[in-house]
Amino acid sequence: MLSYEEALARLLAACGPVPPVDLPLAEAASLTLAGDLAARLTQPPFPASAMDGYAVRWADMPGPWRVVGESAAGRGFAGKVRAGETARIFTGAPLPEGADTVIVQEEVCREGDLLTLTGEGPPHTGAHVRKAGKDFSAGERLIAAGTRLSPQHLGLAAASGHGSLAVRRPRVAVIATGDELVPPGETPQADQIVSSNGVMLAALFRAAGAEACDLGIFPDNLDAIGKGLKAASDADLVVTIGGASVGDHDLVQAALQDAGAALDFWKVAIKPGKPLIAGSLGRARVLGLPGNPVSALVCAVLFALPMLARMAGRTNTDPTITARLLAPLPANGNRRDHLRARLTADGVRAFDAQDSSMLGVLAGANALIIRPVGAPATAAGADVPVLALDRIFVTP
Repeated sequence: MLSYEEALARLLAACGPVPPVDLPLAEAASLTLAGDLAARLTQPPFPASAMDGYAVRWADMPGPWRVVGESAAGRGFAGKVRAGETARIFTGAPLPEGADTVIVQEEVCREGDLLTLTGEGPPHTGAHVRKAGKDFSAGERLIAAGTRLSPQHLGLAAASGHGSLAVRRPRVAVIATGDELVPPGETPQADQIVSSNGVMLAALFRAAGAEACDLGIFPDNLDAIGKGLKAASDADLVVTIGGASVGDHDLVQAALQDAGAALDFWKVAIKPGKPLIAGSLGRARVLGLPGNPVSALVCAVLFALPMLARMAGRTNTDPTITARLLAPLPANGNRRDHLRARLTADGVRAFDAQDSSMLGVLAGANALIIRPVGAPATAAGADVPVLALDRIFVTP
């Protein structure tokens, strides 16, 4: 049985970046940029006013001036500001030729075409003017390869002249197995339960920047599971749920072998989720998760998300932080444990109930307290390692 660290290292060593695809900006949020992004435009493209007021020559201070025109955003002044002249100007408008400074409108008095200074005026030449290229210039590198794209990044890309981006978006196929499962929304019979893992994990993978396809539920039958694996042939990562152990009805390993998969390992010394299948099927990586909902999600967070990050071209895959323990914990055994917990500004507290089938507790948890193998009893107030689930789900 492998340690968590060895299992993760082997999984990541077998993963590499997937080929990039070009996508419109509107579809690139949370995906990973495949190459450095350089500006195609200069922003601002011209010296622009930062205030509503009047464009003047600093040499003509303190006035008075004759108003000779107007410069508005999208409609600049076509003439030139000469000695003793000024042009009305609005925020974002191009600074007229000849002018070098803006006086804010609250510090002047205009009577017809005559403008006089009534306040202190601009403090220096160039006041209230945004220089061309103040934000960025054409050719400047704006976003580094491997960046997970936030809404702010998309705005920057748009302003710099890009309508689409080359990104890496791994494709994940999710296959749930089990005779006892029915789809969400369907009423189960007396010996059935609703399949919650498929929709939960597909949502997790999409939040991580993957293209996730939930292929549905396949019964505990070698031929049926084989059909599911065939339907996943174009995926970069195939995630099966359930049937990962060695019971009479746990057929995922056998179905994978029948399909020609090469299996690497299938047990990891962690809680929840000891049975975990790892291998490859054609060019796709395979990760077989246990069927209990908590085990499935925890294993997906621990292993699938780092694999997807590596496939997307990101290198930082460890979201571990340290938090102060708010209630004592007993000693841990010979498997690394991941306690569902609530993280607040004061610290972190594990839930009393830790059964791997309890979705209610999982839904209320925003953190996993990591208990290393052989960890001694730990008193309240101690610092403990924590996986902050909120950070995993929402942070680029």
